[in-house]
Amino acid sequence: MTSFTLADLEKIVAVRAAADPAESWTAKLAAAGMPKAAKKLGEEAVETVIAATSQGRGELVGESADLLYHLLVVLRIGNIPLNEVMAELQRRTAQSGLAEKAGRPVE
Repeated sequence: MTSFTLADLEKIVAVRAAADPAESWTAKLAAAGMPKAAKKLGEEAVETVIAATSQGRGELVGESADLLYHLLVVLRIGNIPLNEVMAELQRRTAQSGLAEKAGRPVE
């Protein structure tokens, strides 16, 4: 088990996003703006699905890491701290997913 957390990664993303885009992929991605970062997040999501359905454990671990990293970059660009997402997850887990879904308004 590792002691590295998503909060640790969030801090690293914040520091690197403020760096020179010529020297940091994170800064370059952040400088390109939300559309580019969101597109990259989507690409990583697809690659994670492919790894989950047709590749090995190592590929799934690697793609999952890429997905989490790119999600944190998107959250950084959107000025959404990880703790807001975690609070929403905590709120949602106060009841079962089926109960939560049943309580949604019908559209």
